[in-house]
Amino acid sequence: MIKLHRRSLLAGASAMLAAPSLARAASQTTLKFVPNNNLGTLDPLWATAAGTKRHAFLVFDTLYGQAADQSVSPQMVAGHTVDDDGRRWTLTLRDGLVWHDGEKVLARDCVASIRRWGVRDAVGQELMAVTDELSAPDDRTILFRLKQKFPLLPAALGKSQAYVPVMMPQRLAETPPGKQVTEMTGSGPFRFVANEWVPGATIVYSKFDKYVPRGDGAVSGTAGPKIVHFDRVEWAVISDSGVIAGALQSGEVDWWDYALVDVLPQLKRDPGVRVEVLEPTGQIPIIRVNQLTPPFDNQGVRQALLAAIQQSEFMRGLGGDASLWHAPVGVFCPGTPMASDVGLEMFTGPRNWSAVKAALDKAGYGGEKVAFLAATDSPQIQTLCEIGADAMRQGGFTVDYQSMDWGTVLQRRAKKDPIDHGGWSAFVTNGWQGTDMLDPISNISLRGNGANAWVGWPTAPKLEALRRDWMAEPSVDGQKRIAAEMQAQAWIDVPYVPLGQNLQPSAFRADLDGVLKGFPVFWNVRRVS
Repeated sequence: MIKLHRRSLLAGASAMLAAPSLARAASQTTLKFVPNNNLGTLDPLWATAAGTKRHAFLVFDTLYGQAADQSVSPQMVAGHTVDDDGRRWTLTLRDGLVWHDGEKVLARDCVASIRRWGVRDAVGQELMAVTDELSAPDDRTILFRLKQKFPLLPAALGKSQAYVPVMMPQRLAETPPGKQVTEMTGSGPFRFVANEWVPGATIVYSKFDKYVPRGDGAVSGTAGPKIVHFDRVEWAVISDSGVIAGALQSGEVDWWDYALVDVLPQLKRDPGVRVEVLEPTGQIPIIRVNQLTPPFDNQGVRQALLAAIQQSEFMRGLGGDASLWHAPVGVFCPGTPMASDVGLEMFTGPRNWSAVKAALDKAGYGGEKVAFLAATDSPQIQTLCEIGADAMRQGGFTVDYQSMDWGTVLQRRAKKDPIDHGGWSAFVTNGWQGTDMLDPISNISLRGNGANAWVGWPTAPKLEALRRDWMAEPSVDGQKRIAAEMQAQAWIDVPYVPLGQNLQPSAFRADLDGVLKGFPVFWNVRRVS
């Protein structure tokens, strides 16, 4: 038994609440998981956080699934037909779909869910813009009548990138998109155990016995049969890497989402633990700025921030050898078809602080405070925030560094109020995987559609026009050319600042079999002797 009081960095309340969970030895029926940070938001259409996405795929299901190679296949649907020259799609739900409250999943539930998702998600907005009719002719049939062809329809409804197109009962899906859904009734392989949820400490899921997995397909990503081997999945939110590593080695926890570099040598030496990079595209942390309020409503100020950033400094700050990170990084994931080196030289050379300050003066920056939201319950995000805030200060920004937990960051960043009324200027997230930034469709941080954009709400008409051109371009070479133009335009509009690519190892007990590549999912995993 490890002693949880031996490390001072453990957050007090979380430690006291997590300790009873850790005190129970790992079992054949319970999988104990340590997430990267707290589950601050339950509604998958309210937050893009990594924890919210992991939670979403436990509780909810999607019409299509997305494999590790990004291909999509039917999941909740048995299949579909396409008529009228690609403008009429008829989706048929498969048998055996039941909500966690015992009610049958109906097509009208899915129609309401698609409509709610279509307001929030970038791809959903595009799909709904070309939809003349979305209806449920009967209990098992979902009908799309489109104004024009939209071959990405299955990919849109099966995407695992935020915002995830989860299906909910109609009564929940009719919640306005600007209001959070708090009742977690889905049709996924696990139920959310609300009465055991201790925010900031413990999250519990139980196997949904009435879930019927697909009977066909290969298990990969969120596609294929979702067969559950554990009765319970328990998340323990712990901030101290030494405590987590000790619990993992003793078998008190089974799986650590983001194994931190300071304990990797210790874990790699233990034959009872496996350390792997499950997501080969890694994480791409970013600084996101609020373009509704000063100072980042000023394009020149945003460009000065860009000039203050050296990506390798952020990546080295996370620690680990050079094999675990890559810089420089543009707006698309390195090593994928849409990535280019346009403008990346700005992130590699030595910074000229005098030039950054001169750029701020030219932009008319008057010393307005930068309300920098810094999550302190995630060691990685905290490190990135400290490096970012230091770069801003050296560049001449007046930084108001506001420490808080990640859940509070999620709540604050949704506010459009001025800074003196609880608003914000900037935050850092490392929740984006490379798969979230493969192209202009998946990268919602690159949208410039104002009030309908992701938090930060940039208005960038040239980026939006190039995005439409990319979607209409039939050739890959043409798409690559447009993607390079988008990257060049992004350095002008600066909707966000990429900080590099971090290949994040996970660590789990060696007796776990069936851990899938990609972000953590909790089906297919079993304990073997």
